[in-house]
Amino acid sequence: MTRAYILIQTEVGDAGGAVAARIAAIKGVTRAENVTGPYDVIVQADTVDTEELNRGVLAQIQAVDGVQRTLTCPTLS
Repeated sequence: MTRAYILIQTEVGDAGGAVAARIAAIKGVTRAENVTGPYDVIVQADTVDTEELNRGVLAQIQAVDGVQRTLTCPTLS
């Protein structure tokens, strides 16, 4: 299993909560939370492997309206 935390910046004026709600529905996403600070949403994703993470989850997250930038942090365990 591959676990990653994905930090997301949304477009200016876009509510992070709405973006988090849309992302939470993506297969492989186990948590999507609206936060404050340099990022607007933090996502936990669990996938079978890095290919599914990249081509499945990340591709879908980056296609969500309001997502401006993502930073993916895979775990080392």
